[in-house]
Amino acid sequence: MVSLKNRIVFVTGATSGIGLSCARAFAAEGARLLLAARRRARLESLCAELAERYKTANRILELDVRQQADVERALEALPAEWKAVEVLVNNAGLSRGLDKLHQGKLSDWEEMIDTNIKGLLYVSRVVIPWMVDRGRGHIINIGSVAGREVYPGGNVYCATKAAVRALSQGLRVDLLGTNVRVTNIDPGMVETEFSLVRFHGDKERADKVYKGIKPLSGDDIADLAVFCATRPPHVNIADVLIMPTAQASPAFLHREESKG
Repeated sequence: MVSLKNRIVFVTGATSGIGLSCARAFAAEGARLLLAARRRARLESLCAELAERYKTANRILELDVRQQADVERALEALPAEWKAVEVLVNNAGLSRGLDKLHQGKLSDWEEMIDTNIKGLLYVSRVVIPWMVDRGRGHIINIGSVAGREVYPGGNVYCATKAAVRALSQGLRVDLLGTNVRVTNIDPGMVETEFSLVRFHGDKERADKVYKGIKPLSGDDIADLAVFCATRPPHVNIADVLIMPTAQASPAFLHREESKG
């Protein structure tokens, strides 16, 4: 098991869901956290929590990964010591709507493509050269089971997550011989703000997604991410599909009937 104590772990989308869980899980390993998200108040609260609970040094970046110039400017302005990123968790992502493609909203498409694909690329393009120059590092891309199998209404979201998986595969080829590892994690149903975001804040509709099912939690995915990052240097866990026991695929789920 490789120690992450005092190593820098960079998490995008760090203030909610899987990103928040990853921040806490890596902090528990003694890592120093570089935390990026759009909501500054949440970033500051998280930074204070981690510093108090784990005594770790943390740094925040109020950042929208869709804005390429802002991403480049913010990352290049980091002090040299904070550019020694050991693990990059490309987590920032979202889904919008469940419309059929021919009825879809262009604004929803653009937000998903710009965040899930282009945002991942913008961050990676800056950080990966630092890893290559140092001769080590680990990129963990958070994809989705939706990148392996489409489901009704998933169209563009599924396409963006298929792109994440393809980019992970391409990176492993491009980085061969550099000692930089690449892991793609594809979660199934995880109970986070995901459905609330998808349905534009409609909590009642979002809650129905998880009715009768015990889904995965953000902590389950964070636990897996830490496991992947702490394997010996010669071991690269390349591709992982993780789902709750009650899920066989995006479209096949077992829901328990409510009693009483």
